[in-house]
Amino acid sequence: MKIGQLWLLTAVLLTTWLTSWGQDKRKIIIDQDAAGPAGTDLQSTLLLIQSPKTEVLGITVVTGDQWLKAEVAHTLRMLEIIGRTDIPVVQGAEYPLVRRKEETELWEQQHGSFAWLGAWTPRLYHPPDQVGDMPEGKPSTTPIDEDAAHFLVRMVHKFPNQVTIYAGGPMTNLALAISIDPEFPKLVKELVFMGASLNPETTDPEFINTPRREFNLWFDPEAAHIVLRTPWRKIVCTPVDISVKTQMTIELINRIKAGDSPAARYVGTYARLHGEYNYLWDELAAAAWLDPSLITKKEARFMDVELHHGAGYGNTLTWTDRDKPKLQVQSVELQDELDTERFYTMFVELLTAPAPQTHSSTP
Repeated sequence: MKIGQLWLLTAVLLTTWLTSWGQDKRKIIIDQDAAGPAGTDLQSTLLLIQSPKTEVLGITVVTGDQWLKAEVAHTLRMLEIIGRTDIPVVQGAEYPLVRRKEETELWEQQHGSFAWLGAWTPRLYHPPDQVGDMPEGKPSTTPIDEDAAHFLVRMVHKFPNQVTIYAGGPMTNLALAISIDPEFPKLVKELVFMGASLNPETTDPEFINTPRREFNLWFDPEAAHIVLRTPWRKIVCTPVDISVKTQMTIELINRIKAGDSPAARYVGTYARLHGEYNYLWDELAAAAWLDPSLITKKEARFMDVELHHGAGYGNTLTWTDRDKPKLQVQSVELQDELDTERFYTMFVELLTAPAPQTHSSTP
């Protein structure tokens, strides 16, 4: 065989291997409010990046736990630290569709204060155009020159019926994508989200008097209403009810610190416990998507969000098949119980594992 023919054969085999390697991985877009450093938003993002089973097409960011600009900066810096700047970071919505900080403050005067307001939380508040504290250092990389909604639409058209959308924050970006292209949900393989609250069994003051209030749906109720009323192929929900059965602990942090991967060093350096309640909210949603057998009990419910601007504005609404509204609502797979120890083991193993080889099909 001539040298030229040998090179041609090698190139063809390499291209075939790379193509099949990419196809074997599960494509996912992480739509996240991405507060940082570390914390549930970015730790769940790390789990999905660290898994050898996934190809992360991009991280679309939305204001929620922090302001958009701060979240984008924390995400970019995390990717720099772990050596994954090949993953696109995309700026999304800076404000909810309707809800505003001023209206929320008036609501609190009438109905009582909230434990968590995300970017609007008074003790943590700074203007939206500021980044705030970045103990991990500011990033040198920048987000791509495209907005989140158009990126989401473009990716599912490029990979129809192959892309999972993982939503760990408010649903503003998804609602905008639906508004741009009503066909968008039909091209998505499945929507997986952390959100909603029904009747969590907990002593946490955040949920004792308001068991149906959950931040991700509450922060942008109109967006959540649009998303939950849209006919997706499949919707999977990790609600507060199952999230409160998990805890980030010093013991878990120490197990991660014992690892030597860039992800383990990042979490080991910046993970913090805050008070008594440190749930692994988004991490559980990510892990359960990677390994559904972690969930030992689930049920189907129909779900929406309260839109009347009264005491229940933003609360989770659910029905069974027997009592659901006649107007269009969608069935949601609701997670109820989990194998906690297997989840903790998986959480530690993924964060301490060597970074997987990279191959991106994102333009």
